[in-house]
Amino acid sequence: MTYKSFFNWSGGKDSALALYHASRDDKYSIQKLLTNVNSQHRRVSMHGVREELLELQADAIAIPLQKLILPDEPTMLEYEEQMLQTIRQLQKEKFTHSLFGDIFLEDLKAYREVQLSKVNMQAVFPLWKRNTTELMHEFIALGFKTVVVCIKSDLLDQSFAGRIIDNDFLKDLPANVDPCGENGEFHTFVFDGPIFKRPVSYELGEKVFREYRAPQTENNKDLSSNRFASSSIGFWFCDLLPKNAGIK
Repeated sequence: MTYKSFFNWSGGKDSALALYHASRDDKYSIQKLLTNVNSQHRRVSMHGVREELLELQADAIAIPLQKLILPDEPTMLEYEEQMLQTIRQLQKEKFTHSLFGDIFLEDLKAYREVQLSKVNMQAVFPLWKRNTTELMHEFIALGFKTVVVCIKSDLLDQSFAGRIIDNDFLKDLPANVDPCGENGEFHTFVFDGPIFKRPVSYELGEKVFREYRAPQTENNKDLSSNRFASSSIGFWFCDLLPKNAGIK
């Protein structure tokens, strides 16, 4: 039996590798990518990637893109209400399974499963409990190419923002940073690889530092697979521009 499925797509490396594995599994027919987009800045939530690049990426992967448009720094209640409305509509379209790129955050996995159970959908985690060092080496060996677009400033120097992930990048990571950035240490934009029909061309833009307040929830979870330990946290973003697009 094949299940009509959608992928919770961030545009980054974990999503890309999970999509690669899921697309090779005959049980799932992945017919949509779902991405959270900030309504004020028109960028992928947390990653900060421009909406134009997200659209080019989805087009290069050849899977239809659906955007969940969220307010700037939404409350957990706002997020849950909009997400529930979205997945109810997807259920009406006969989607039954929702796929994620999560690897080892147990509380986040449980949260996703509870939310989807409200509409009788199943959550699927193709990379679950895989060794993150092995995953990154597999990612590189498969020919995926990704650029770091966001780093957590208390763990990584701003020089990491804008770098391509390769074996040298992995060697340069501090020992307290997960190789997949699974704890929110860094985020990426994948621009080529085996799930792409063609690469996505981009240019590096400016680097910008931003500070955010941590959402207050019972488990201190945020809305994009990351967890904050303090009341606010800083990030360095490296802007990406669609190549030859003339965007300022």
